[in-house]
Amino acid sequence: MLHWNDIDTVLFDMDGTLLDLHFDSFFWKELLPQSYADKEGINLAQAWRVFEPKVKRIAGTLEWYCFDHWSQALGMDILAMKRDITHKIQFRPGAEDLLKALHASDKDVVLATNSNRDGLALKMEFIPFAQYFNAIYSAHDFGYPKENQQFWHALAEAHPFDPARTLFVDDNLDVLRSARTYGIAHLRAISRPDLSKPERDTGEFLAIDDFRDFLPLVTDPTKI
Repeated sequence: MLHWNDIDTVLFDMDGTLLDLHFDSFFWKELLPQSYADKEGINLAQAWRVFEPKVKRIAGTLEWYCFDHWSQALGMDILAMKRDITHKIQFRPGAEDLLKALHASDKDVVLATNSNRDGLALKMEFIPFAQYFNAIYSAHDFGYPKENQQFWHALAEAHPFDPARTLFVDDNLDVLRSARTYGIAHLRAISRPDLSKPERDTGEFLAIDDFRDFLPLVTDPTKI
């Protein structure tokens, strides 16, 4: 249980947290490899042999989250390809209801994503949600991914917050560990980031799957 009267700031990740990760999982694990294989005239297994070392080399860095990097590395228009499947973008259960409730409260609600600005704009174009946030930040604004401590220092400089009175929700366990190192006191993982997949182990972190579980606490003014 969260004690909302101990929380002033709520930080949310986007993909796999507020939004169903299936959109991105389908793109990176199915559509892009197959499209690359078709472009190069190779089979899918051969395409994966090209992808895997590229992914491993830049995992956890800003390059991994950068459309321009992948467009140049693969010779493909990543943004245009993502635009073709925007019908797969959707909120996770209860996410929009929780955002509305928090927006109506006195909480400082902030989006902090590793997505670059192109990806962020695409999601907000298809499902407008900017109005629910006091501020929206991309890790690319600061030059460091959320896995890096420098991100948190840069975020706090741009948008001051008290880590001891902050809730942060993210589906990436490495990011949550980075936030914990920085001192954020209230952390929640996501047990099923991709709604087409079963629940997963979230390690040492308490997890939530349906944000509607938070609503009774948020909407009770005695708990805010």
